[in-house]
Amino acid sequence: MSKGYWVVRANVNNVEEYSKYVEIATGIIKNYNGKFLIRGGQQTEFEEKGFERTVVAEFNSYDDAIECYNSSEYQSALIHVKGSALRLFTVVEGI
Repeated sequence: MSKGYWVVRANVNNVEEYSKYVEIATGIIKNYNGKFLIRGGQQTEFEEKGFERTVVAEFNSYDDAIECYNSSEYQSALIHVKGSALRLFTVVEGI
């Protein structure tokens, strides 16, 4: 079974509000056996530019990654993203 990944590119415009999301989402991701492989940090964009932050979380399966995103707990956490960040959020199946 292939692993599943959340790949998120973001520009955060309200760090205080977005930090509330990060705190809540961290526990939810852990509850779905997800772990962070990349969480911000230094990055250099090539070719196209536009996002200041990259996050990658790994799950045991693609289905687990989808289930976590669609969970009521995670959907409730997203209230702290609205207005505090612009994100490109993708769930990807590993090889």
